Amino acid sequence: MKRNDTAKTYGIIGLGPFGRELLLKLIESGERVIGCDRRQDRIDRVKKLTKTVYVADSYDKSALKEMGYDKCDVVIVCISQSVDISVLTVMTLLNIGVKRVIAKVISTEHSEVLTKLGAETVYPEKDMADRLANKLQMGTGIDYVELGESLNISKIDVPQVFVGKSVVDAAVRARFGVNIIAIENKGAVMDTIKPEYVFRLGDILYLCGSKKAIKSISSWLDKTL
Repeated sequence: MKRNDTAKTYGIIGLGPFGRELLLKLIESGERVIGCDRRQDRIDRVKKLTKTVYVADSYDKSALKEMGYDKCDVVIVCISQSVDISVLTVMTLLNIGVKRVIAKVISTEHSEVLTKLGAETVYPEKDMADRLANKLQMGTGIDYVELGESLNISKIDVPQVFVGKSVVDAAVRARFGVNIIAIENKGAVMDTIKPEYVFRLGDILYLCGSKKAIKSISSWLDKTL
């Protein structure tokens, strides 16, 4: 993998399933990554891909500095089995000068504590459950990402009834309250949508709107399939 010359340096602490996948994805993207875990077997699973992984305690200030975590642009703490160790690790990272710390959490209380310390938090299990629930509610014809009650992004294959019609004739904004923000076809993306554009087979539409609006067009799609 070619190293990205403009890459940031990322630190990952905890190489369980979540941390390991994150480390592998960053390496595949050509980023500089440091990883550590208390367990040698977890280090063994990834050391063929990178030499900058170490066996160490996540809250050992001297060890973290020696490994270079204090020079990282971002450190992600992927420890969730022990809230105490997670909190202690975040505190140690902030104390050695890490500017941005992101931590995996297992509860809202865990998140609140780390947020007050100055870390950002991610809740993978909850986020995945929320996204799956939303996708199930939206039906099979639509991919959906919730950014807020009034701002959501979805992606759909162009409905057959739209093919041959112009954007203005399809009137998705008037009918459903959503805006078309981009159209993709064969890998080419058009992000300036003209009213006279005529939909083609193979078009993928990127829509923006409220949760209610996205659900409205989803329900309509289910009826047309």
